[in-house]
Amino acid sequence: MAISRGVRNWLLEEEADPSVRYRVLRELLDRPEDDTEVLRARREIGRRGWAAQILREQHPGGQWDTPGTSAFELYRPKYIATNWRLLVLSDLGVTRKHPRIAKAVDLFFRRFSGPSGGLGYRGSEVCFTGNAVRMLVRFGYGEDARLRPAIDWLVRHQKAHGGWHCSPSRTGTLDCWEALAAFAALPAGARSAAVERAIERGTEFYLDRRLFREGRTPYAPWFRLHYPVHYFYDLLVGLDVLTALGYGDDPRMRPALDRLEGMRNRDGSWNMDALHPDSEDPEYRTRGPFYPLGLEVPGRPSLWITTTALIVLKRAGR
Repeated sequence: MAISRGVRNWLLEEEADPSVRYRVLRELLDRPEDDTEVLRARREIGRRGWAAQILREQHPGGQWDTPGTSAFELYRPKYIATNWRLLVLSDLGVTRKHPRIAKAVDLFFRRFSGPSGGLGYRGSEVCFTGNAVRMLVRFGYGEDARLRPAIDWLVRHQKAHGGWHCSPSRTGTLDCWEALAAFAALPAGARSAAVERAIERGTEFYLDRRLFREGRTPYAPWFRLHYPVHYFYDLLVGLDVLTALGYGDDPRMRPALDRLEGMRNRDGSWNMDALHPDSEDPEYRTRGPFYPLGLEVPGRPSLWITTTALIVLKRAGR
């Protein structure tokens, strides 16, 4: 699918966030890493824009929003504590080369890894652990020995039919996408045979359900596109993960891809529909208060959603 000139200019304008410009140049326009514009966009990530704003708010101890650095304080309050901000920064393209990231990740490992932590040991949980693996790989910690237990743990906790669940359950759910996304973040050459088998079984779980067919009635929040993703699922989240794994041409992807194209605005952009779509569901419950970490305004055309949607369609040959 061609990018309209108007949308292309909008995504690449000087005022656009450098994380968006970098993704567009590299993943949509196929510019090489040593291209002058690519290098400039990469240098600006963390110096201005969304990532820079988040980094400016970091405490000297490496954490965000809370005075303490316990595991509880790194996770809560949702969605502004350290865990959530690191997830967004990893999406935006900041890496361990930035000293603020290195400091925060060191704190994260100290609080969450080891026999009493939640990163592949006792107390682990699929949504948290999958998110953490994806985040740390993107930061550049894919070969860190502290990450291996978490990857192995995610493989072991795959359900018999190929899915995962964030709560105790014998069956998986499309909502629990984080383990598969973690495996998608791993370079192909770094995936063990066990991880490859888990990917094959996991993608079948999603493809058999066409990425959104679960339960007797369609679940409305899955058709409201959102960012930050945190641990929420929607149609674009599923498409992003499966096309990144190379399944864009599978015929079972067509209904989801058609739905995504149908959500496009006339000018070729996509809206961000919600920050936290599941919170619109009266059946959804969250423990304690939560606070939005929004980069853009819901209900308006979104630079991030539009870029992701275009990348998905390009991977799928559309």
